[in-house]
Amino acid sequence: MNYFKKAILGLIIFSSTTTFAQNNYEKSMQAMMKGDYKTAVTQLEKADAKTPDNAAVLKMLGYSYFQNGEYEKCIATYSRLLSVKPAEVSAYYYRGKARLNIANDPKESLNTMRENFYTAAIKDFTKAIEITGDEDTQMFQNRGLAYKDYAIFKSYKVKKSVEKVACVALFNNSIADFQKVLTMQPLRKDIIDWVTYDKAQIASLK
Repeated sequence: MNYFKKAILGLIIFSSTTTFAQNNYEKSMQAMMKGDYKTAVTQLEKADAKTPDNAAVLKMLGYSYFQNGEYEKCIATYSRLLSVKPAEVSAYYYRGKARLNIANDPKESLNTMRENFYTAAIKDFTKAIEITGDEDTQMFQNRGLAYKDYAIFKSYKVKKSVEKVACVALFNNSIADFQKVLTMQPLRKDIIDWVTYDKAQIASLK
């Protein structure tokens, strides 16, 4: 599923059916098609100010923040979108990716909130899977990566056997998600390599 194309389509549809902030929408769409997400953000923020809580604008704004690496703003914007449109899959998807990126950022190494970002990312991908069903490999791949990264994070602090068990469980969850991807795309070498990596990490914890 190409969430960017769906977002662009949503903007085109919305732009053709409203007279509010028309110029801002058109400029933001042109900027996004060129990969100029900074300009897109500027135009979409203006559009958001003129038409607050508009799902099409929030979707594009959240995506533009994500592409700019402004993950906190991305999370806040997609959270707003979900309050307007609770079943918007792309919001869970990109909010989950933004949360995972924050959790994995080396600058966050001393941040006590890292664990919360990992668990929140996993919840976002899980919710997206509940909505889309078992056919979306992107969701399983990203949740598998989130489980893997969370397990690695927790493994650094392992001191007791119960903590090892928790890490192993996370790695196994990661493997399970990757295996679901492989049932649909069996030749994915990157996924096969991640399964091998997870199994090696489990072996190291025993």
